[in-house]
Amino acid sequence: DTYGGGKSEEYLGKALKGRRDDVLIATKFGNSMGDSPYMAGGSRRYVHRAVEASLRRLGTEYIDLYQMHIPDPQTPIEETLSALDDLTRAGKIRYVGSSNFSGWQIADADWVAQSRGYERFISAQNHYNLLNRDAEREVVPACERFDIGILPFFPLASGMLTGKYHRNEEPPEGTRLAGSPRARERYFSDAGWDKVQKLTDFAEQRDLSLLQIAIGWLAAQPQISSVIAGATKPEQVEANVRAAEWVPSEEDLAEIDRITA
Repeated sequence: DTYGGGKSEEYLGKALKGRRDDVLIATKFGNSMGDSPYMAGGSRRYVHRAVEASLRRLGTEYIDLYQMHIPDPQTPIEETLSALDDLTRAGKIRYVGSSNFSGWQIADADWVAQSRGYERFISAQNHYNLLNRDAEREVVPACERFDIGILPFFPLASGMLTGKYHRNEEPPEGTRLAGSPRARERYFSDAGWDKVQKLTDFAEQRDLSLLQIAIGWLAAQPQISSVIAGATKPEQVEANVRAAEWVPSEEDLAEIDRITA
């Protein structure tokens, strides 16, 4: 809901009008929706307000996957899960998920849900790609242990895995990394560029694009349920879909591990 101050949901609702039964809608709550401290978080009061606002903007009676955008240190997870359980029983949401939770937070939420009979998080949306495999330390093992599907965001490493950036050159104006010094610092390192070059060579040897390698590798990971790839043009959406058609062999996966692990 936070993207564009809710506009992303409004646009989606208009695009899907009359086609609701053909799609699964996933959205989020919890990140700031304004200047007030009461317009964010995981409190029972806010969760109920947020879902009603999302339903209105989306023009639907229910949300298939409702995800908590970020952990709320000010609200006990018991309160948040209780509110989400109420909304599930009321038919306003079908399933619940987390986003940006650490491994221990995923485990804690699952224990609370199971011990109290609440709806469990069925998905975890986290930063995960070939240039940032930090999720494998805690998040992936936690999701494997509790049978939670992972929805990785930034699968293309903010464009680093598309070939649009080049070593020793400033990122093109208007690109994600041009407007994000922190992300640029993360990826524009000698080690990062070396990995990109080796992955590019790997792709060319197989007559594939770097994008196909990035998305195909993620899709092949056992705990991945789907891959969230951004796009600003229709042809990018089509390229993302085609990329998921590449299925790496065991030898491919081993070689990619040697390059990026």
